[in-house]
Amino acid sequence: MKKISPDFKSGFVAIIGRPNAGKSTLMNRLLGEKLSITSAKPQTTRYAVKGIWNTDKHQVIFIDTPGYLKPRYEMQERMARIISDSFKDVDLVIFMTQIQSFPTDYDLQVLDLLKNVKSPVLAVFNKTDLVEDYDPEKLKQHLPASVEKSLFVSALSGQGIEALEESIRFYMPYHAPFYDEDQLSDLPLRFFAKELIREAIFHQFEEEIPYATAVLIERFQELPHKVVVDALIWIERSSQKPILIGKGGQNLKKIREYAEAELSTFLQFPAEIHLFVKVNENWRKKPHSLKELGFE
Repeated sequence: MKKISPDFKSGFVAIIGRPNAGKSTLMNRLLGEKLSITSAKPQTTRYAVKGIWNTDKHQVIFIDTPGYLKPRYEMQERMARIISDSFKDVDLVIFMTQIQSFPTDYDLQVLDLLKNVKSPVLAVFNKTDLVEDYDPEKLKQHLPASVEKSLFVSALSGQGIEALEESIRFYMPYHAPFYDEDQLSDLPLRFFAKELIREAIFHQFEEEIPYATAVLIERFQELPHKVVVDALIWIERSSQKPILIGKGGQNLKKIREYAEAELSTFLQFPAEIHLFVKVNENWRKKPHSLKELGFE
């Protein structure tokens, strides 16, 4: 068994913020791996995705949360609970926002949630690559006293990431690792297959279709030379089904090809995906459907 240094650090970090602030891009950047799905559309992430950053000196477990929005229906209510639960027992909270639009009403709502958080809070102003000039002190005026430090980064380009990494390590407690040193997440592979299919849908369609769909993995089979995945895509209305499938199945084919390529890269192993489409009217408002999707 590998001996752990007495100055080894290990802890949990929750990343929270409004939709499309770049939380998933940041976690992927810190891990050096694509673990959370990304899209230019808001609220792509629906679950709290755990990613594990391992080095010889530390193990940091990141929790990438859904973008915060005032809930309008049952699924968003459950997503809001995921967010509030995620920073109850962590060692550090990262509040993330877009530098060019801060503070929005959503930013202020998230910051209000953090006023009484017991864990230390870092404010991370993202997308510095999109602005030529900014006043750090003016931006900090909107932050509550619970924020201990502010950093300015570009999760996409990597600008400012080293300073953020140092700050994260500083706040981690001395502790033995919670997971194996080669483990990237505590979530099963079928979860990532589901998420990559959802990402493919977000890349293929505009406003309505991505938010009206959900993905269930019905089979995840690891064969000697490939992984085979059977996935069911729920759609909310009958009229959306032909749009999702496309003429001659072209849209569904593009979704499958994108997801197969991304999953094969993630697994470093060939992946074959079979997609099926089913209408499940108003699934976002049905408690039993949400439970089937993993929203407790």
